[in-house]
Amino acid sequence: MNLRNVFGFNLRRIRRERQLSQEQLARLAGCARAYLSGAEAGRRNATLDMLEAFAKVLEVEPGVLLRHPGADCDKK
Repeated sequence: MNLRNVFGFNLRRIRRERQLSQEQLARLAGCARAYLSGAEAGRRNATLDMLEAFAKVLEVEPGVLLRHPGADCDKK
């Protein structure tokens, strides 16, 4: 899984955990729903500014959105 897909997977998972629709998250983060949809699907490269905006709205550290699913964050 490449980083763009990891980001999309985590973005979609956390958005659903927070019970937000794509439209709600997009509005709160200041982007178009189509942009968010493409990012979640791994079709669009999110900018660092958008990574930061999504993390802020979802109340997670930006690195959480980039962490490979199942990765042990204590391992180096």
